[in-house]
This record gives sequence, C-alpha cells and structure tokens, in this order.
Amino acid sequence: MSVFSYQVPFMDGHVSDLSVFKGKVLLIVNTASKCSYARQFTELQQLYEQYRSQGLEILAFPCDQFNHKEPGSNNEIAYYCRSQFHISFPLFEKIEVTGQSKHPLFRYLVEASSFQGYDMETEEGRWMDQFVKEKHPELYRGDGIKWNFTKFLIDRTGEVVSRHETTVAPLEMEPTIQDLLGQS
Repeated sequence: MSVFSYQVPFMDGHVSDLSVFKGKVLLIVNTASKCSYARQFTELQQLYEQYRSQGLEILAFPCDQFNHKEPGSNNEIAYYCRSQFHISFPLFEKIEVTGQSKHPLFRYLVEASSFQGYDMETEEGRWMDQFVKEKHPELYRGDGIKWNFTKFLIDRTGEVVSRHETTVAPLEMEPTIQDLLGQS
C-alpha cells in the first residue's frame, strides 16, 4: 500500500485518489491558517515554486483539531490562504488528522512514520515539547499527529520517506527534497 491508494476531498468538492500524483515527490502537511506556524506557508510556497517543475507537489490539508486554529469553512480557508499567503499548491477540504475520525490517509502516514520527538537542541523544539506534554498530554502519547504543520515527505512511488514535526521549517527539508527529486 502507498499514499496513492487513498481518496481525498479536494477543495472544489470532488473526491479523487492520490494516484493523480503518481511519479511526483509529495510533501503532505496538515495546516491551520490561524496558527502561529502558518508562517510556514511562505516557505512551502517557495519550495513549490522552486521545485514544482522538477516533480514536487505540496498537498495541504487544513485541520481545526489543535486549539481551533482553522475555524472557517472550506471556501473561507481557501480564500484566506490564497490571499494572505499567496499559495498556489493544492489545498484540500478540512479534515481530521487525529482521534476516532481521523482521515485514513493520516492514519497510514502515522503508521508509516512514527513520532521521533521534537528537536531538543532548539528553543522552539523544547518549547513545543513542553507545551504539548503539559497542555495536551493525550496528543503527546503515541505516534499520532501532535500539532499543526506536521509534514510528511513521500517518494515518487508513494512511500513515506520521512516525518517532520511542527517546529521543522519547510526549507530545512530542502536537501531531502532535492535528493528525492534526483531519484528516478
């Protein structure tokens, strides 16, 4: 099984499986436009502009499960993300990425790439680790998604290559993206 086996709700309302992206390197991320980490949209768009012609697709899945930082309707989310962050990569309907109703794609992603913790060498990593442990201990346990802007890199065959937690800036993943794009 690979990510290409999963059906997802596109922002325009149609449902399709991810096989439409076969042969591409994917960066799948759960987003929230009102989260302080929404600043990552800028770097995500930079990566998209730089590497799309080489086969990179960024797939953004809005989610309102972490401190209600994605409260709007799908249309409001799309408008806000496009007007405020100027994103041009695919944005999907709002979904759940944790709990009983989590989307099967995210169930697969979590099973394929476990939580390795936050980077305790950085102040932001230490802060996020403490924040989730203290304020949301139910999220910290296990391998589930811990917060907005958890990112998964997928190779051209649809296999999960790596997981990057909230505090990892998208540009930090650029060397891995370049390597994946260089593989045929």
